[in-house]
Amino acid sequence: MGKKVALVVFVASFLFSMYSSPYAAEVIKLKFANFFPPTHMNSVMMGKYCEELNKKLAGKAEMTQYTGGTLLAAPKIAAGVAAGIADIGLSNLSYTRGRFPVMEIMELPLGFPSPWIAGHVANDFYNKYQPKDFEAYHALMFSSPGILVIQTVSKPVKTLDDIKGMKLRGTGRIGDIVKTLGAIPIPLETPDLYDGLKRNVIEGAFISIETMKGFKTGELIKYVTPCWRIGCSYCFYVAMSKQKWNSLPPDAQKIITDFSREFIERWTLEWTNIDIEGMEFFKSNGGKVEPIP
Repeated sequence: MGKKVALVVFVASFLFSMYSSPYAAEVIKLKFANFFPPTHMNSVMMGKYCEELNKKLAGKAEMTQYTGGTLLAAPKIAAGVAAGIADIGLSNLSYTRGRFPVMEIMELPLGFPSPWIAGHVANDFYNKYQPKDFEAYHALMFSSPGILVIQTVSKPVKTLDDIKGMKLRGTGRIGDIVKTLGAIPIPLETPDLYDGLKRNVIEGAFISIETMKGFKTGELIKYVTPCWRIGCSYCFYVAMSKQKWNSLPPDAQKIITDFSREFIERWTLEWTNIDIEGMEFFKSNGGKVEPIP
């Protein structure tokens, strides 16, 4: 008798799973493209973002992060997200100059004193004006790294004359600033920065201090010239394909929107922390800071 009952229970369970599974809501899989190395703060933070968000979504959708450019390289993230190769992407505006012309105002020399302020201004500007740059996307977050400094390998920059003719890494609107200062802008991707410095393709960079540790360039860079009066920074974004966004149920959209707004503060503060770590790494390798009059 017990065997018959067990058999009936088994058959009933099997039939229930067979007939109910086609009607069960499938988890919407979301691919998140990130060009930063797996150990970099941006990969660690976005890993936490995905992990915590997946818990909140509770099976409605699930994000998986692909770091190190394994899904899309930095300059291809915007196009790749629009085309559906990735559903979400992390990159900065300078890698696709002209694609987001209104938001590129965030990379002009606006005199930002800190990444916290620069990041909040970017989010406030986007939320207020909703530029058509992002019509093909649903922007989730904007953020800015530390305020850019001049970094050089063999020649310190103590005056504006010292920078003339130097080959410095600078992309997009930041490259325009490098050119205006008298140097030659070289648009290298950040993951190629170390090799570019080591092989003398460039003599330095106009970039945030965090790269000293995040990309190990503090092993090569010998001089840093702070130039806070210029006060510019790269503007990073996390954006989702508009088509994929529209396919999400409204409750999932609300969860993602609310959590992204909350996460902006955490992300912005981490930029400041790794800028401090970058300066410490630079100095521990014998680097010198050269203030400019």
